[in-house]
Amino acid sequence: MQTIEDGRDPQQNVEEIKPFSIEQVFDTKTVPPWKEQLTTRAFVVSLVLSVLFSIIVMKLSLTTGVIPSLNVGAGLLGFFFVKTWTKLLQKSGMLKHDFTRQENTVIQTCVVASSGIAFSGGFGSYLFAMSDAIAKQSKEINKEQNIKNLSLGWIIGFLFVVSFLGLFSVVPLRKIMVIDYKLVYPSGTATAHLINSFHTPQGAKLAKKQIKELNKFFSFSFLWAFFQWFFTGGDGCGFSKFPTFGLKAFERRMYFDFSATYVGTGMICPYLINISILVGAILSWGIMWPLIETKKGDWYPADLPSSSSQGLQGYKIFIAIAMILGDGLYKLLIVLYQILSSLFQQYSHKKTGDLPITGTSTLVNPHFSYDDERRTDLFLKDQIPSWVALGGYVTIAAISTITLPYIFRPLKWYHVFIVYIFAPILAFCNAYGCGLTDWSLASTYGKLAIFTIGAWAGVANGGVLAGLAACGVMMNIVATASDLIQDFKTGYQTLTSPRSMFVSQIIGTAMGCIISPCIFWLFYNSFHNLGVPGSEYPAPNALVYRNISILGVEGFSSLPKHCLQLCYAFFAAAILVNLIRSTVGKKWAKFIPLPMAMAIPFYLGGYFAIDMCVGSLILFVWGKVDKTNAEAFGAAVASGLICGDGLWSLPSSVLALAGIQPPICMKFLSRKANAGVDKFLGS
Repeated sequence: MQTIEDGRDPQQNVEEIKPFSIEQVFDTKTVPPWKEQLTTRAFVVSLVLSVLFSIIVMKLSLTTGVIPSLNVGAGLLGFFFVKTWTKLLQKSGMLKHDFTRQENTVIQTCVVASSGIAFSGGFGSYLFAMSDAIAKQSKEINKEQNIKNLSLGWIIGFLFVVSFLGLFSVVPLRKIMVIDYKLVYPSGTATAHLINSFHTPQGAKLAKKQIKELNKFFSFSFLWAFFQWFFTGGDGCGFSKFPTFGLKAFERRMYFDFSATYVGTGMICPYLINISILVGAILSWGIMWPLIETKKGDWYPADLPSSSSQGLQGYKIFIAIAMILGDGLYKLLIVLYQILSSLFQQYSHKKTGDLPITGTSTLVNPHFSYDDERRTDLFLKDQIPSWVALGGYVTIAAISTITLPYIFRPLKWYHVFIVYIFAPILAFCNAYGCGLTDWSLASTYGKLAIFTIGAWAGVANGGVLAGLAACGVMMNIVATASDLIQDFKTGYQTLTSPRSMFVSQIIGTAMGCIISPCIFWLFYNSFHNLGVPGSEYPAPNALVYRNISILGVEGFSSLPKHCLQLCYAFFAAAILVNLIRSTVGKKWAKFIPLPMAMAIPFYLGGYFAIDMCVGSLILFVWGKVDKTNAEAFGAAVASGLICGDGLWSLPSSVLALAGIQPPICMKFLSRKANAGVDKFLGS
């Protein structure tokens, strides 16, 4: 904080120096202790919403396999239910505690943790792929040792022994991710802005303006999402693939899909992140994949389906993993070096009796705003001891290592042990990548586990089943790790204690380990054609995962030609780029793309890169025209765009599950394609 020496009122001076502080608006509100943030009503509401959201996620995983982000919906519905509850109690004179933004954040965290198990539990992917229903469809390696028929008991037991490890694996790194690296976590940031806007005290002029902007763009984004659904067949139907390049190499690969979520995310993410994603999209979808496709029939068989890991998909998955691992491993080694260096300095000073003279506390950083100082102070106040994280991870890992081989016979204890050795590294990589780009690549890391453990076990020893089980272990760890840090970011911006967030995550995860299997068991026993292509619930990803596991037992030699060599090259390139960035200093490093961000579109596609760059362009132009308002309202506008589009995922999911199809399908076509359509219609 700056010292006030001019005789004016200190509060007035602070307002003039830092006019856009949301935490000054909340100065009149006392932050409750962490135990008081964990209320009974919060968990009652969380339980109800967890069941609702788990049903939605389960149905989507068994139909389309595409799961939208539900953070915003959880925060919004949590606010609605508890606010209605407190109003009724207030009228009856029975209200004892006001509804705070910290309690709202706890609800959102608990619901997302619980419903997240419906995805990471693999009910539409690796878990269902173990069953004989899916094995019969593959017609390959479907002997008894590679099949595990589903049962409610062992599913719940499996989830309990693997779903908590991710929470303990990255807890010690929460300060590094949120405060030191200042990772954005766009969904977490947007959810925090929404929760803050719900609870802003009356009378704050700036806050009212920010809420007005957020609500305006929230409504616009929601209506725009409805417009896209109504007029484009629900899935874009060509309207979302508006071409941005005329070059043939970019056709059907690089386009603007008018997504408010990605535009808003681009406004929140730093410019370098968005440019890095665009560079990665151009390098992969504009140059590499078209060139590799010309090798079809030489590097890989020409008759393979697009989803086969023996074809182009193999390059996409494993080159992306190589870049992410290279970048993540470098960052992790830097973090470990800094920690060890700090411990060595402390030991040296303690031994000699000298006081440390190097290093500056985060709390007195002169570049920190009032909001940063306030939030950092609260974030570091309720520490989660490192011994709790380490002890929890080792204890659960030991129990899991002993238990899992009894559930899955082909999965040996040393397979599980090795997974748990490397899982924290991959969890860090996934959490770091999610913080940069808002994308979690949990399923990608799961496929890496399929290949390594499946090949290690071997086809004759049930390698298909062992690979699928290892996939589940890995997916649960890396998915919950990124979700936890994302929620820590939300908690950081709403002054919610890390302890209450962590406890909420644990309770929500425990809820999910029971709720999700029970919901799946209802589906499994109610629909006897579950997983059958063409049925109401075809579970398309289950067969894909089993086929990947069948391929995985053959080892990395089954990958297409030169795939491993390219992986080695991109792994080394990611480390080299990071070394260059560290060497040239901050002045020039801001012009060098980030390998982690570049790797995301390698696997997911380049479509969202244009949207995010459009978000950056909007903020850049706005800043040139009106810098003051851009700084004050940019985050609110971006959050409104993300939240409105995110909220539409709930009604659109319900409409899709009810079988209601939009009536109109618009398309954007090139002049050449349009001439062909006109010619066809004319004939």
